[in-house]
Formats: sequence, structure tokens, C-alpha cells
Amino acid sequence: MEGLLNSAPAPAVKDATSATFMTDVIEASRDAAIVVDFWAPWCGPCKQLAPALEKAVKDTRGKVRLVKVNIDQNPDLAQQMRIQSIPAVYAFKNGRPVDGFVGALPESQVKTFVQRLAQLAGGAASPSPIDEAMTAAKEALDAGDTGNAGAIYAQILQHEPGHPGAAAGLARCHIQNGDAKSAESVLAAVPADRANDPEIVAVKAQLDLARQAADAGDVAELMEKIAHNPADHQARFDLAMALFAKNKREAAIDELLELFRRDRKWNEEGARKQLLKFFEAMGPTDPLTVSGRRRLSSLLFS
Repeated sequence: MEGLLNSAPAPAVKDATSATFMTDVIEASRDAAIVVDFWAPWCGPCKQLAPALEKAVKDTRGKVRLVKVNIDQNPDLAQQMRIQSIPAVYAFKNGRPVDGFVGALPESQVKTFVQRLAQLAGGAASPSPIDEAMTAAKEALDAGDTGNAGAIYAQILQHEPGHPGAAAGLARCHIQNGDAKSAESVLAAVPADRANDPEIVAVKAQLDLARQAADAGDVAELMEKIAHNPADHQARFDLAMALFAKNKREAAIDELLELFRRDRKWNEEGARKQLLKFFEAMGPTDPLTVSGRRRLSSLLFS
């Protein structure tokens, strides 16, 4: 997997001047989409934009190239391009400007901007090595191979510290292995500005559920209790928690829905509240979340 992460070519980023602009931008735009970043060393937003712009260009693997123009050193070019505020970003294809923006955009919008140019240049951008590694790690985790998944997520974090998806994935590996402390350590290392990422929020909810499930009891014993007394609501609730801890999520949801059907007011709507925690931990797009919410709504309005 290390080879996968190191397989991308170096990003096509270069500096241009008034003398080289025709070659580096206008002529080069006949082979690829060229993004021109007009900036200056004193410009704070320019420094904020640059890493996101360079990363997005790198991820296109040559479909888009980045040319940087220092307006302090090239005032005539800035005047010719009518640059009034920086950062100013222009995109060129086939010798003419085709898109652009002014100001420091969020990383997600920068990525969308560059991907749109990659499509214009001849097809969608290839997935980056990080994206490919994330896909491989998720496939391993979905298959129950927490060893390989954890190793891949750890490598991603070495290449891109603080990557929320990789941190969440590694924490999930530890949770499935019953190692809550290691999961906590991984999440504690996530930068504060990424702590509200949906994947981080979801895995924190999963960690809370894992702590609760640790005291739920043995699945077989709880199932036997319910077989003898189907009205034992606490046993059914504990069974749902124990099943969820063993990654039998659908069965866990079934038990809570059955408990809600039997007595929705039990323990201050404990079944409904726990279902919502399950959905938060699984994420809003998980098929079991979607179907579980639909089934819960049917019971609520029946």
C-alpha cells in the first residue's frame, strides 16, 4: 500500500513571469487546463488558498496544471489581467480564459473548481493515491479485516496527518477489536478544526455505544431471557446493545424496533432514543440508517 500512496506524479506547479506567461499559460493550455494563481507574499488569504489549490491540482494527475504569478514582481502582467484583488484565480483552456474566482474559497469548493476543469481537459480526474487507499481500507474494514484496514488507515495518517476519514476508520478498527482506549487516542489527535467532521462525529457516537455495550451481557443468555419472557424490555434493550457491539447492526435495530412497538414509552422512550444513537453512529447515508428511520417513522405514525 505504500507504493500506492507514492505512485502519483509530482504536482505540475510552476512560477511564471511576464516573459514566460505566453508559453507557460496560453500555449500550455492547449495540452491541459491551466490554473493561474495571482498572489503576493504579504497576502494572508493567498497563503490560505495555496495548499488546497495545489492539492486539488495534484489529484488530477496532469489534467490540470498550476501556474503561480507573484504580482509584486510582475505588476505589468497583473495590470494587463486587470487584477484588482488577490488571490485571483483564472483558468485557461485552448488559449483563452474559461473560469475563475477571487478570494480564498473553502477546500471543498476549490476541489470542485479544479475537478470541473479536469473534465474540460479530457475526462474526470483520476482518484488520488489517498482516495484509492481510503477505498482499499474501507473494503478491508467492511470485510472484517481490521488488521489490513488499520494498517492502511495508519499509513494515510502518516502521509496526511489529521485526515478525518482515515482517523475515523482507524478508530473503527480499534472499536471492532475491543480496544476503546486506542480509539480514544486516535480521535484525540484529530485537529480541533476537523473535530466536527461527520465521520468523526459518527465514530465518536460509535465509541460511546461500544462503552455502553460492554456491560450489556451475553447475547445467548439475553436471547434465552426473551424467549422465556418476551415482555422483558430491559433484556431486549440489552440484547440490542450486545448485538450492535458484535457488528450485527440489523439485528440490533430489529430488537429496538420491536421494543418500541411493544412499549414506546418504556424507560422514557429509551428504544427510540437508542435507535437515533445507532443512526448517528452509522451515518445518515448508511442503508440500515435509511431503512431503520423509515421503519421507525412507520411505527411513530401508525
